[in-house]
Amino acid sequence: MDRFEELFSKYDFSNLEKENVTAQVERVIADNFKTYNVNAVYSNILSCIDLTSLNSNDTFSSISNLVELVNKFDEKFEILPHPAAICIYPSFIGTVKDSLQEDLEIATVVGFPHSNTFPEVKIAEVGMSIMEGATEIDVVMPLSQFCSQNYQETYDELTEIKSACQDAKLKVILETGLLNDPVLIKKACIIAMVAGADFIKTSTGKTSVGATYEAVYVMANAIKEFNEMNNQKVGLKVAGGVSDTATAVSYYSIVASILGEEWMNPSLFRIGTSRLINHLLSSLSGREISYF
Repeated sequence: MDRFEELFSKYDFSNLEKENVTAQVERVIADNFKTYNVNAVYSNILSCIDLTSLNSNDTFSSISNLVELVNKFDEKFEILPHPAAICIYPSFIGTVKDSLQEDLEIATVVGFPHSNTFPEVKIAEVGMSIMEGATEIDVVMPLSQFCSQNYQETYDELTEIKSACQDAKLKVILETGLLNDPVLIKKACIIAMVAGADFIKTSTGKTSVGATYEAVYVMANAIKEFNEMNNQKVGLKVAGGVSDTATAVSYYSIVASILGEEWMNPSLFRIGTSRLINHLLSSLSGREISYF
Protein backbone atom coordinates (compact mmCIF):
# COMPACT_ATOMS: atom_id res chain seq x y z
CA MET A 1 0.00 0.00 0.00
CA ASP A 2 1.50 3.33 -1.02
CA ARG A 3 1.57 6.42 1.14
CA PHE A 4 -1.62 7.96 -0.19
CA GLU A 5 -3.68 4.79 -0.27
CA GLU A 6 -2.67 4.36 3.38
CA LEU A 7 -3.71 7.97 4.04
CA PHE A 8 -7.10 7.52 2.34
CA SER A 9 -7.71 4.30 4.27
CA LYS A 10 -7.96 6.31 7.48
CA TYR A 11 -11.04 8.14 6.18
CA ASP A 12 -14.61 6.98 5.73
CA PHE A 13 -15.46 6.55 2.04
CA SER A 14 -18.67 4.60 2.62
CA ASN A 15 -22.02 5.92 1.39
CA LEU A 16 -20.37 8.22 -1.16
CA GLU A 17 -22.40 7.01 -4.11
CA LYS A 18 -23.91 10.05 -5.81
CA GLU A 19 -27.49 9.01 -5.05
CA ASN A 20 -26.71 8.59 -1.35
CA VAL A 21 -24.94 11.94 -1.13
CA THR A 22 -27.84 13.69 -2.87
CA ALA A 23 -30.34 12.11 -0.48
CA GLN A 24 -28.26 13.12 2.55
CA VAL A 25 -27.95 16.68 1.27
CA GLU A 26 -31.69 16.99 0.72
CA ARG A 27 -32.31 15.78 4.25
CA VAL A 28 -29.79 18.18 5.80
CA ILE A 29 -31.22 21.19 3.98
CA ALA A 30 -34.82 20.20 4.75
CA ASP A 31 -34.00 19.77 8.45
CA ASN A 32 -32.00 23.00 8.85
CA PHE A 33 -33.01 25.59 6.26
CA LYS A 34 -35.84 27.11 8.32
CA THR A 35 -33.57 27.49 11.35
CA TYR A 36 -30.95 29.42 9.38
CA ASN A 37 -33.25 31.40 7.08
CA VAL A 38 -33.25 34.41 9.41
CA ASN A 39 -31.80 37.91 9.45
CA ALA A 40 -29.02 37.07 11.92
CA VAL A 41 -27.69 34.45 9.51
CA TYR A 42 -28.03 36.80 6.51
CA SER A 43 -25.87 39.27 8.41
CA ASN A 44 -23.35 36.58 9.34
CA ILE A 45 -23.12 35.40 5.73
CA LEU A 46 -22.43 39.01 4.72
CA SER A 47 -19.40 39.03 7.02
CA CYS A 48 -18.10 35.83 5.40
CA ILE A 49 -18.14 37.01 1.79
CA ASP A 50 -15.07 37.34 -0.39
CA LEU A 51 -16.22 40.21 -2.61
CA THR A 52 -14.92 38.94 -5.92
CA SER A 53 -14.05 40.60 -9.21
CA LEU A 54 -12.25 38.19 -11.52
CA ASN A 55 -13.39 39.39 -14.92
CA SER A 56 -11.33 39.55 -18.09
CA ASN A 57 -12.39 43.17 -18.56
CA ASP A 58 -11.55 44.35 -15.03
CA THR A 59 -9.63 47.64 -15.09
CA PHE A 60 -7.73 49.69 -12.54
CA SER A 61 -10.66 52.09 -12.62
CA SER A 62 -13.33 49.43 -12.04
CA ILE A 63 -11.38 47.89 -9.15
CA SER A 64 -10.82 51.35 -7.62
CA ASN A 65 -14.57 51.96 -7.83
CA LEU A 66 -15.22 48.64 -6.12
CA VAL A 67 -12.85 49.54 -3.30
CA GLU A 68 -14.54 52.92 -2.91
CA LEU A 69 -17.88 51.18 -2.42
CA VAL A 70 -16.28 49.01 0.26
CA ASN A 71 -14.81 52.08 1.97
CA LYS A 72 -18.26 53.67 2.14
CA PHE A 73 -20.04 50.47 3.19
CA ASP A 74 -19.90 51.02 6.95
CA GLU A 75 -21.25 54.55 6.55
CA LYS A 76 -24.04 53.38 4.24
CA PHE A 77 -24.97 50.25 6.21
CA GLU A 78 -23.68 51.11 9.66
CA ILE A 79 -25.33 48.28 11.58
CA LEU A 80 -24.14 45.56 9.19
CA PRO A 81 -20.75 43.86 8.96
CA HIS A 82 -18.66 44.46 5.86
CA PRO A 83 -17.38 41.55 3.74
CA ALA A 84 -14.37 39.51 4.83
CA ALA A 85 -12.14 40.10 1.80
CA ILE A 86 -11.75 41.52 -1.67
CA CYS A 87 -10.60 38.91 -4.20
CA ILE A 88 -8.98 40.23 -7.38
CA TYR A 89 -6.37 39.30 -9.98
CA PRO A 90 -2.73 39.82 -8.91
CA SER A 91 -2.22 42.89 -11.09
CA PHE A 92 -4.81 44.77 -9.02
CA ILE A 93 -3.43 43.98 -5.56
CA GLY A 94 -1.53 47.28 -5.35
CA THR A 95 -4.62 49.23 -6.37
CA VAL A 96 -6.62 47.64 -3.57
CA LYS A 97 -3.88 48.00 -0.97
CA ASP A 98 -3.31 51.68 -1.75
CA SER A 99 -6.98 52.67 -1.52
CA LEU A 100 -8.63 50.21 0.91
CA GLN A 101 -9.53 51.92 4.18
CA GLU A 102 -11.51 49.11 5.80
CA ASP A 103 -10.08 46.08 7.59
CA LEU A 104 -10.59 43.50 4.85
CA GLU A 105 -8.29 40.75 3.69
CA ILE A 106 -6.78 41.16 0.23
CA ALA A 107 -7.15 37.87 -1.63
CA THR A 108 -5.80 36.99 -5.04
CA VAL A 109 -5.72 33.99 -7.36
CA VAL A 110 -2.74 31.93 -8.57
CA GLY A 111 -2.65 29.31 -11.31
CA PHE A 112 -6.07 30.56 -12.25
CA PRO A 113 -8.32 29.26 -13.62
CA HIS A 114 -6.72 26.08 -15.03
CA SER A 115 -3.47 25.61 -13.07
CA ASN A 116 -1.79 24.21 -16.19
CA THR A 117 1.46 26.06 -15.88
CA PHE A 118 4.83 25.37 -14.25
CA PRO A 119 4.85 25.03 -10.46
CA GLU A 120 7.76 27.46 -10.39
CA VAL A 121 5.57 30.08 -12.07
CA LYS A 122 2.85 29.62 -9.45
CA ILE A 123 5.37 29.88 -6.62
CA ALA A 124 6.81 33.06 -8.13
CA GLU A 125 3.32 34.46 -8.53
CA VAL A 126 2.59 33.73 -4.87
CA GLY A 127 5.74 35.56 -3.79
CA MET A 128 5.04 38.56 -5.99
CA SER A 129 1.43 38.72 -4.81
CA ILE A 130 2.50 38.76 -1.17
CA MET A 131 5.05 41.48 -1.87
CA GLU A 132 2.27 43.54 -3.45
CA GLY A 133 0.14 43.15 -0.32
CA ALA A 134 -1.99 40.01 -0.69
CA THR A 135 -2.92 38.38 2.61
CA GLU A 136 -4.76 35.38 1.13
CA ILE A 137 -3.87 33.18 -1.84
CA ASP A 138 -6.47 31.15 -3.75
CA VAL A 139 -4.67 28.54 -5.88
CA VAL A 140 -6.12 25.90 -8.17
CA MET A 141 -5.10 22.35 -7.33
CA PRO A 142 -2.98 20.85 -10.14
CA LEU A 143 -5.84 18.80 -11.58
CA SER A 144 -3.75 17.33 -14.40
CA GLN A 145 -1.60 15.66 -11.75
CA PHE A 146 -4.45 14.77 -9.42
CA CYS A 147 -6.66 13.27 -12.13
CA SER A 148 -3.69 11.19 -13.31
CA GLN A 149 -3.48 9.83 -9.74
CA ASN A 150 -0.09 11.47 -9.33
CA TYR A 151 -0.93 12.20 -5.73
CA GLN A 152 2.65 12.69 -4.58
CA GLU A 153 3.26 15.33 -7.25
CA THR A 154 -0.03 17.03 -6.32
CA TYR A 155 0.94 17.08 -2.66
CA ASP A 156 4.48 18.27 -3.35
CA GLU A 157 3.30 21.22 -5.43
CA LEU A 158 0.77 22.30 -2.82
CA THR A 159 3.27 22.07 0.02
CA GLU A 160 5.73 24.23 -1.93
CA ILE A 161 3.02 26.79 -2.58
CA LYS A 162 2.02 26.70 1.09
CA SER A 163 5.63 27.40 2.08
CA ALA A 164 5.76 30.32 -0.37
CA CYS A 165 2.63 31.80 1.22
CA GLN A 166 4.54 32.65 4.41
CA ASP A 167 1.91 34.20 6.71
CA ALA A 168 -0.76 34.50 4.02
CA LYS A 169 -3.67 32.07 4.16
CA LEU A 170 -3.80 29.42 1.44
CA LYS A 171 -7.13 28.45 -0.11
CA VAL A 172 -6.88 25.43 -2.41
CA ILE A 173 -9.48 25.35 -5.20
CA LEU A 174 -10.54 21.78 -5.93
CA GLU A 175 -12.73 22.53 -8.97
CA THR A 176 -15.28 20.03 -7.71
CA GLY A 177 -17.57 20.47 -10.72
CA LEU A 178 -14.91 18.92 -12.93
CA LEU A 179 -14.15 16.09 -10.51
CA ASN A 180 -17.87 15.22 -10.43
CA ASP A 181 -17.36 12.25 -8.12
CA PRO A 182 -17.76 12.35 -4.32
CA VAL A 183 -14.87 9.91 -3.86
CA LEU A 184 -12.50 12.03 -5.95
CA ILE A 185 -13.66 15.19 -4.20
CA LYS A 186 -12.92 13.67 -0.81
CA LYS A 187 -9.48 12.49 -1.91
CA ALA A 188 -8.72 16.00 -3.21
CA CYS A 189 -9.85 17.46 0.13
CA ILE A 190 -7.56 15.14 2.06
CA ILE A 191 -4.48 15.86 -0.05
CA ALA A 192 -5.08 19.62 0.12
CA MET A 193 -5.55 19.59 3.90
CA VAL A 194 -2.54 17.37 4.56
CA ALA A 195 -0.49 19.70 2.33
CA GLY A 196 -1.37 22.61 4.60
CA ALA A 197 -4.40 24.32 3.10
CA ASP A 198 -6.01 26.84 5.43
CA PHE A 199 -9.20 26.60 3.37
CA ILE A 200 -10.49 24.19 0.77
CA LYS A 201 -12.60 25.84 -1.90
CA THR A 202 -15.15 24.42 -4.30
CA SER A 203 -14.39 26.05 -7.61
CA THR A 204 -13.08 28.89 -9.73
CA GLY A 205 -16.50 29.89 -11.05
CA LYS A 206 -15.02 29.65 -14.54
CA THR A 207 -16.34 26.20 -15.47
CA SER A 208 -19.83 25.07 -16.47
CA VAL A 209 -20.41 23.54 -13.02
CA GLY A 210 -19.44 25.61 -9.99
CA ALA A 211 -20.30 24.86 -6.39
CA THR A 212 -22.88 22.18 -5.64
CA TYR A 213 -24.58 21.22 -2.40
CA GLU A 214 -23.26 17.67 -2.79
CA ALA A 215 -19.63 18.81 -3.12
CA VAL A 216 -19.90 21.07 -0.06
CA TYR A 217 -21.46 18.23 1.93
CA VAL A 218 -18.51 15.97 1.08
CA MET A 219 -15.99 18.73 1.80
CA ALA A 220 -17.52 19.59 5.16
CA ASN A 221 -17.45 15.95 6.25
CA ALA A 222 -13.83 15.63 5.12
CA ILE A 223 -12.92 18.69 7.18
CA LYS A 224 -14.73 17.23 10.18
CA GLU A 225 -12.80 13.97 9.94
CA PHE A 226 -9.51 15.78 9.42
CA ASN A 227 -10.11 17.92 12.50
CA GLU A 228 -11.05 14.90 14.60
CA MET A 229 -7.81 13.15 13.60
CA ASN A 230 -5.46 16.12 13.79
CA ASN A 231 -7.15 18.69 16.04
CA GLN A 232 -6.71 21.18 13.21
CA LYS A 233 -9.48 23.35 11.84
CA VAL A 234 -9.57 23.93 8.08
CA GLY A 235 -11.90 26.48 6.53
CA LEU A 236 -14.37 25.94 3.70
CA LYS A 237 -15.01 28.38 0.86
CA VAL A 238 -18.00 28.06 -1.45
CA ALA A 239 -17.57 29.73 -4.84
CA GLY A 240 -19.20 29.49 -8.23
CA GLY A 241 -22.88 30.30 -8.72
CA VAL A 242 -23.93 31.49 -5.24
CA SER A 243 -25.94 34.54 -6.18
CA ASP A 244 -29.14 34.60 -4.07
CA THR A 245 -30.03 34.48 -0.40
CA ALA A 246 -31.83 31.13 -0.41
CA THR A 247 -28.88 29.38 -2.07
CA ALA A 248 -26.45 30.94 0.40
CA VAL A 249 -28.61 29.86 3.34
CA SER A 250 -28.74 26.31 1.96
CA TYR A 251 -24.93 26.16 1.85
CA TYR A 252 -24.76 27.70 5.32
CA SER A 253 -27.20 25.04 6.56
CA ILE A 254 -25.02 22.22 5.23
CA VAL A 255 -21.78 23.53 6.72
CA ALA A 256 -23.28 24.54 10.07
CA SER A 257 -25.09 21.25 10.55
CA ILE A 258 -21.93 19.22 9.89
CA LEU A 259 -19.17 21.39 11.38
CA GLY A 260 -21.10 23.37 13.98
CA GLU A 261 -21.55 27.04 14.73
CA GLU A 262 -17.86 27.46 15.60
CA TRP A 263 -17.09 27.23 11.88
CA MET A 264 -19.58 29.90 10.84
CA ASN A 265 -17.32 32.95 10.93
CA PRO A 266 -14.89 34.54 8.44
CA SER A 267 -11.87 32.68 9.81
CA LEU A 268 -13.36 29.32 8.77
CA PHE A 269 -16.20 29.95 6.32
CA ARG A 270 -16.30 32.04 3.15
CA ILE A 271 -18.50 32.52 0.13
CA GLY A 272 -16.84 33.92 -2.98
CA THR A 273 -19.29 36.08 -4.91
CA SER A 274 -19.95 39.50 -6.35
CA ARG A 275 -23.72 39.29 -6.71
CA LEU A 276 -24.86 37.85 -3.41
CA ILE A 277 -24.31 40.97 -1.30
CA ASN A 278 -27.10 42.93 -2.99
CA HIS A 279 -29.52 40.04 -2.39
CA LEU A 280 -28.55 39.81 1.28
CA LEU A 281 -28.93 43.56 1.72
CA SER A 282 -32.35 43.38 0.06
CA SER A 283 -33.40 40.46 2.27
CA LEU A 284 -32.26 42.30 5.39
CA SER A 285 -33.95 45.58 4.49
CA GLY A 286 -37.11 44.25 2.91
CA ARG A 287 -36.57 46.36 -0.21
CA GLU A 288 -34.47 45.97 -3.32
CA ILE A 289 -30.92 47.26 -2.90
CA SER A 290 -28.32 47.37 -5.66
CA TYR A 291 -25.13 48.65 -4.06
CA PHE A 292 -22.32 46.55 -5.54
